[in-house]
Amino acid sequence: MNPARGHEPEAPGAPVREEAPSNRLVHEKSPYLLLHAHNPVDWYPWGDEAFMRAKEEDKPIFLSIGYSACHWCHVMEKESFADPVVAKLLNSVFVCIKVDREERPDIDQVYMAAAYALTGTGGWPLSIFMTADKKPFFAASYIPKESRYGMTGLLDLIPRISKVWQSQRQELETAGSRVLEAIQNAARTPPREGELSEVTLDEAYETFFRVFDGENGGFGDAPKFPTPHNLIFLLRYGSRTGKEPAYAMVEKTLHAMRRGGIFDQIGYGFHRYSTDAEWFVPHFEKMLYDQALLVIAYTEAYLATGREEFARTAREVIAYVLREMTDPAGGFYSAEDADSEGEEGKFYLWTKDEVLRVLGEEDGERFSRIFGVTEPGNYREQPGGRRTGKNILRLRRPLASWAHEFSTTEEDLAWFVEDARQKLFAAREKRVRPAKDDKILTDWNALMIAALAKAAQVFDDPGYLAAAKKALSFVLANLRRPDGRLLHRYRNGEAGITATLDDYAFMLRALLEVYEASFSPGYLRTAVELSRDLVAHYRDRDRGGFFFSPDDGDAPVRQKGVYDGAIPSGNSVAMYAIFALGRMTANLELEETANRVKTAFADTVREAPTAHAHFLTGLEFMLGPNFEVIVTGIRDAEDTTAMIRAVRSHYSPDSLVIFRPAEEESPEIAGIAGFTRDIEMIEGKATAYVCTNYACDIPTTDIDEMLRLIGSKERSPEPII
Repeated sequence: MNPARGHEPEAPGAPVREEAPSNRLVHEKSPYLLLHAHNPVDWYPWGDEAFMRAKEEDKPIFLSIGYSACHWCHVMEKESFADPVVAKLLNSVFVCIKVDREERPDIDQVYMAAAYALTGTGGWPLSIFMTADKKPFFAASYIPKESRYGMTGLLDLIPRISKVWQSQRQELETAGSRVLEAIQNAARTPPREGELSEVTLDEAYETFFRVFDGENGGFGDAPKFPTPHNLIFLLRYGSRTGKEPAYAMVEKTLHAMRRGGIFDQIGYGFHRYSTDAEWFVPHFEKMLYDQALLVIAYTEAYLATGREEFARTAREVIAYVLREMTDPAGGFYSAEDADSEGEEGKFYLWTKDEVLRVLGEEDGERFSRIFGVTEPGNYREQPGGRRTGKNILRLRRPLASWAHEFSTTEEDLAWFVEDARQKLFAAREKRVRPAKDDKILTDWNALMIAALAKAAQVFDDPGYLAAAKKALSFVLANLRRPDGRLLHRYRNGEAGITATLDDYAFMLRALLEVYEASFSPGYLRTAVELSRDLVAHYRDRDRGGFFFSPDDGDAPVRQKGVYDGAIPSGNSVAMYAIFALGRMTANLELEETANRVKTAFADTVREAPTAHAHFLTGLEFMLGPNFEVIVTGIRDAEDTTAMIRAVRSHYSPDSLVIFRPAEEESPEIAGIAGFTRDIEMIEGKATAYVCTNYACDIPTTDIDEMLRLIGSKERSPEPII
């Protein structure tokens, strides 16, 4: 694996070299860009000023793309960009531009695609050499200062590129033009005729089953990423088909991750990914989007299986986010670094002496047995593999097994572990914390809002709903232009940067979840407004699907992707959310837009179904049967509350719930979803109308009958494979 593809976060609060003069980045908001604001490199942010200077001085451009959570980005900054000799070379040959990929994912996507086209690989930090017309002719990821281990260093590479720029300019420009054309053509390729069916769902399931790691959970070998949307697809596929292995794969994986080193056993929250197959040794950074997506996966898994460990894990992750990643105004921060005091993982690792000192000899020995703490340590330094005496905490076996060994009950042992955890947490809080990337991104916030709203429904927790609504209010108040269009980034009182497809798609999903958790019709109304902007500025009207950047953006190429990577793609989420919104508002145009997305990417998804798991979740929903459950009753009345709780407490992922308050003659929901206007209670009781494809069954006041109509199933927990 390319070491430059690490995902370790870096510090917004990293110490600035105050003795050095500032460059143009000092006026930026991104913590990652501010880290470079006192480099001797004459950095520019992405913008017209840099490209105009390159044209005027007839220079190529060095574009460096990274992000706060990237360990090798920090290595390159300290090693090269802070070095006066390297900086002098860069400044003399290039106009230098620094980009935070999380602020400008549209720019990052284009030039990552260029890197793959030029080299067959990619990673961060991403180093691009290009013309003033934004045409890339050379790409690399991490570049050392000096040549070593077969890697050409910047001190050797810069003079070579300068020489080629002077002697072979035309060839470089031609090569760059071809790269950009290839990327653009990929987005413009018309779809072939064809439709997706249940066959594609079956193929994805069979592939997941083939590559499933039956011993450790997860799919394939190291490194292992959580990829929650794979698990959510399998849950829904299992519900659809009754195939128990789909559930078993999910349960095994979720249990293994919760008990592994990838989970922070003391402070909660998941690290980015595991470097090994056992979920043991993580890259220690924590990303907001991982927490959000995993909350959704654990919450759905709890509904589908009834396993309390999944509910507890979802609550633990939420506790971490609300404690460490939440701005006082309501928004959510982006990431916490892997490093503290210049050492990766230092905040999270323990020596056995430290554990004994905090817990005492007897309790410390017991805790150490349970969580794998040893004198030599279980964590090896990288590179080299030398034992450091430090330990990652993990549960190799469930507590029930340890309770038998210690001749106690599982409940008593759980109390012991929780008491020890709190003591260790208090001790750890005295350490130097990893730095926090405190920028607030619309798309990642939307994921967390959706997760909180989902958890609020399932766990009947008004506190989660309050946090979701507060964050949603923050985004809508601070990350929307006067004309209503979304912006992408907020920090230190300033919002900016044109929104991407992800911002719109994820916000639509968040608004739907918050509506179903609160039944406040204004959220549906806002979703309709945002869907109009999305269609107006991002849709590919000729070929279907959505471009990642809008028609008035400044990205050199408008890409149109559907790959569901660490985060589901904007097209996958948009397809799902727009179809659901269409069903909830009886808007056939929205449904047709979603169907055009499905058609546009049918061939791509058929070729590699498991690379498009969230898209398949949307496909499963669209193939049906799906249901609109319209509940009418007196708001907060006992029978109304019981009926709504019944829907929420059963796993029926293909159901959408709409509430029409019976006490209002002209409720607001009727103006958004007109088909609810004539919905009435029967005999003065809370009543459910279960509809599919705009045809409704006979209304019922019986909860069991309602659940039968939507095919809701309850599963008894069974042994894990």
